[in-house]
Amino acid sequence: MPHDDAPPGDAPPAPSLRALTDAGFDTDRLSEDQLEVLRALAPEELALLVDIRGRLDAAAPEVQAHADVAGGALF
Repeated sequence: MPHDDAPPGDAPPAPSLRALTDAGFDTDRLSEDQLEVLRALAPEELALLVDIRGRLDAAAPEVQAHADVAGGALF
């Protein structure tokens, strides 16, 4: 279950943790300090992380195929 995105106090929840977990990042094992860093991401930083994750996921089948065929020799 993903972490609650609510910051301390009465402020509305930051969307960063929800967006990261929706993009496939596992935030369950992060410390509270690490979660605070992620909650404080600027929209541009969040968009960059989500974009990188999407591109890595899109490349995963090709990378996996090379690992299966060549034993990962190319990577």
